[in-house]
Amino acid sequence: MLDLRYSEEEEKFRRELRAWLRAEVPAHGQAPPHSDFPARRAYETGWQKKLFAAGWAGISWPREYGGREASLPQQVLYHEETARAGAPDVGVNFVGLMHGGPTLIVEGTPEQKARHLPRILRGEEVWCQGFSEPSAGSDLAALRTRAERDGDHYVVTGQKIWTSYAHVADYCELLVRTDPDAPKHRGITWLILPMDTPGVVIRPLRTVTGEGEFSEVFLDKVRVPVANRVGAENEGWRVTNVTLRFERGTAFAGRIYQLQATLGAIAELARRVARHDASAWEDRALRREVGRWQAELDGLWALLKLSISESERTGVPGLAGSAIKLAFSEIYQGIGDLGLRLLGRAGLCFEDVADLPVRRLVITYFYSISTTIAAGSSQIQRNIISERILGLPKER
Repeated sequence: MLDLRYSEEEEKFRRELRAWLRAEVPAHGQAPPHSDFPARRAYETGWQKKLFAAGWAGISWPREYGGREASLPQQVLYHEETARAGAPDVGVNFVGLMHGGPTLIVEGTPEQKARHLPRILRGEEVWCQGFSEPSAGSDLAALRTRAERDGDHYVVTGQKIWTSYAHVADYCELLVRTDPDAPKHRGITWLILPMDTPGVVIRPLRTVTGEGEFSEVFLDKVRVPVANRVGAENEGWRVTNVTLRFERGTAFAGRIYQLQATLGAIAELARRVARHDASAWEDRALRREVGRWQAELDGLWALLKLSISESERTGVPGLAGSAIKLAFSEIYQGIGDLGLRLLGRAGLCFEDVADLPVRRLVITYFYSISTTIAAGSSQIQRNIISERILGLPKER
């Protein structure tokens, strides 16, 4: 039987974490402007140092590598409580903490682990992800960036795109093609690229929100030591999928809570703005829509806890992760669209107007679009659900 309730031990964990957050979040100060990336790196890695000192860093990482090794329910509580407290999230180093580090834990050499894992957890090392290319997005295995062996180095030439925080990163988890004649999933290798290596050129991309979170990365005969290879040559696709063992959906706990808070802000906004000589909240259709999205979030929360409870019981991640990700994307878009419609003409701005939460809701709307692409597009998730959960025939 799957138990969706928290045990007394887990509630004790919540109380301890909540007390620590209550003291430390206000003391950490106001976050810098979102577009000031050097300041954000300092602010967010500073928070990571505090987490490490207090024993909260690496909540899912094994203790032998400096982590907390929390149970899955405790991980959910951690993400829920940090979101509730408004604590800084992993931010600019989400790749190091959620992708690169966990991959090294499983696949890295002893030297790679000793070099990178402590520094990632202490907030001293920031990573970015060099996966996507202009012609290899959802079909990631179609990547073309080449790496040719030259003695103790690989010589890498190619281009990456949508590389989050590349301009403030120290290292990049880089996928390259080392065997162009092999089937596309079998000729890929996973490398650790120091971002200050000669031949690396970073060009920030300005998005519709006016910020430069993403970058293009150009690689011109970049020499990467063979010692920086993670896993065997041509096994990069397998190594990349290892990271999924660490992503059992727990991070969605914080994002679901944040989305609930945004829905609450929309309901409060509806009570303040007028529509046809009455508050927008008097509109039954709007109240019904708010209620619908709240019910969807409640259902998603239950599905998340069910999936985590199953993973805790069986020791393996369930396939529900794709369903959770797909549902979250759809709900996120629905709430983003509702907020923008409620703002009306004020939604044409990126800054707050008349003390209304314009920026928050406009940013929510634009980011909601990206959720259907990032971390596996909705089309890919539907294929996984249909083939691996429902057992339907595979696509040709």
